[in-house]
Amino acid sequence: MNRRQFLKTAAVAGAGLLILPSGTRAGKNAPGAKLNIAMIGTWGRAEAHFGVVSNENVVALCDVNEQHLAGAAKRYPNAKTYVDWRKCLDQKDIDAVMVCTPDHTHAFITNWAINRGMHVYCEKPVANTVEEARVVRANYLKNKDKIATQVGTQRHELDNFNRVQELIRDGAIGELSDAYAWGDRQIRRAGYLPAKGEPPSYLNYDLWIGPSPMHPYNPDYFSGGSGMNCLSWNMYWDFGSGQVGDMGSHTMDLVWNAIEAGLPTSAEAKGEPFNPDVTPVTLEMHFSVPGNNWRPPMRVGWYQGGAMPNSPRKYVDLRKIDHGAMFKGSKGFLVCDFDTRILLPLGSSADMTYLKPRTKENLLRPVGNFQTEWVKACKGDLKTSCDFEYAGNMIEMMLLGLVAYRAGKKLDYDGVAGKVTNDEAANALLTRKYRPGWTLNG
Repeated sequence: MNRRQFLKTAAVAGAGLLILPSGTRAGKNAPGAKLNIAMIGTWGRAEAHFGVVSNENVVALCDVNEQHLAGAAKRYPNAKTYVDWRKCLDQKDIDAVMVCTPDHTHAFITNWAINRGMHVYCEKPVANTVEEARVVRANYLKNKDKIATQVGTQRHELDNFNRVQELIRDGAIGELSDAYAWGDRQIRRAGYLPAKGEPPSYLNYDLWIGPSPMHPYNPDYFSGGSGMNCLSWNMYWDFGSGQVGDMGSHTMDLVWNAIEAGLPTSAEAKGEPFNPDVTPVTLEMHFSVPGNNWRPPMRVGWYQGGAMPNSPRKYVDLRKIDHGAMFKGSKGFLVCDFDTRILLPLGSSADMTYLKPRTKENLLRPVGNFQTEWVKACKGDLKTSCDFEYAGNMIEMMLLGLVAYRAGKKLDYDGVAGKVTNDEAANALLTRKYRPGWTLNG
């Protein structure tokens, strides 16, 4: 290399520029390259990601519905296609996976992808049982210096999440003691659907059932439009966790983002009578959460299907907030939904003089587009807002609440061991049986 070539090379390196040809694989951390992405599930929530992934290389598509698969293949004609996600994950050039399948396969696909060194974006909930949440989190933590993960609670990108966190952390309602989240969705089902007809030729129903016990085909499991079809199956125990995993994942995120919680030490729940087929509609769950370096131990509550926390004042109608959260402190309350919040200072000492508003420069940085945050993390520092530790802890708490509901008693919980310590029978409810041939952690 002559002197002129050396100076040109040094100048480019000093400017931090990296010029790569279009289509170059990103590997695990290459800001100037494109990710090779596999989309597992190509309809419904997957369609919300098409805009972001179109800027990357979509190299694989997988769907048990061959009509949906064919539609996605028209958009990404160079991608290889699969109906079985296990075969898809064997494709060697995949850097990252987006999991947009029914809930009962989320933890399976996610674990397999992590074990193959792939970045993962998984729609919520990342798990259907306490054990699944723990396995996903453990696998992620073993690989967190190599992969970026994100759970699809995309409302987290709204600026109001930051504003709520700032007010709580800055002491706007004093010392925190309780937090509550709720959802009013009410979809009732009597039980698993009866057999009705045969699966269409373009649907691999056996793969759709996946690791769950076999249930006869019924077209009503597949009713509903794109993005809403989950409401046709996610209230059944073998396919989902009802509103706990559905809107509960979004709404409890308002609380979780603000209180910096770990796993609970106890869980208790009450609701409508237990149905072995269908998750409850009306349900109330309560958890004891340990303290941390800025707040004492506290209580966290989840309410759904008509159950609601008490309003702090008669003139505040919480029922007009379909999905919301409320925080109780020594000096008042904060009530919020996904987009807005109100402060209710209470008591003679709640004059607000103790609150020093942040300057604009000290506000938490905006998350920006949620999927883009994950893509950038795959190519950069691997940090995302809702990684599998953050979201795994939250859904483990929520799913533990369902265990307490089924057990019918308050449960003491050892979060380190992942064990109920006061009811051995309840430990069997932390997991579920899978069909032969299906491996959670493959």
